Amino acid sequence: MPSPCPEGLPECWSAADYAGAVRRAVISYKEHGRTALARPLAGALALTAGIAVGGHPVILVPVPSTRPALRRRGHDPVARLAELAAGYLRAAGWPATVSRALTHRRRAADQAGLSSLQRAANLSSAFRVVNGRNGPLTASWDASQVVVLVDDVITTGATLAEAARALRAAGAQAPLAVTVAATRRKDRMHLGDGG
Repeated sequence: MPSPCPEGLPECWSAADYAGAVRRAVISYKEHGRTALARPLAGALALTAGIAVGGHPVILVPVPSTRPALRRRGHDPVARLAELAAGYLRAAGWPATVSRALTHRRRAADQAGLSSLQRAANLSSAFRVVNGRNGPLTASWDASQVVVLVDDVITTGATLAEAARALRAAGAQAPLAVTVAATRRKDRMHLGDGG
């Protein structure tokens, strides 16, 4: 969990530290079009989601990319990871679906270089819930399913907290979030942490 933890942030689970080979793989996949990396990254995401939900059926809700990012990258990296992760979970006998229930309400500035407070302000009311192909999220799930937010990396938690707020406003609870990696805060590192 990030520290300080933004209000409304779901319990977060990450597969790895955002450092070294993991960091290079995420950047190569997301920013340089190395889409072959989607499968191993989604495998790590699926394993993390499976551990986090503890055997319950799951609905994965990816944090959406902005339109400019989609145009620049030529793909939606987080949505693709969610789709592949759900497929891995289903192959392991786990009831798993994906709902692209979130969209951008307004354009937010690039988060790089912003403090945790600036990130929270930048993302305030940035997302809204939309009706997907299967209708509204709240109509497509039951109490046995766990709604899990999905993102590639968690830094301050502002994005996931805002996504959870949008889901709550639409009547859906997302008690968990899973990411491929988490940025380790330098002020919390200890000797021997390796990061």
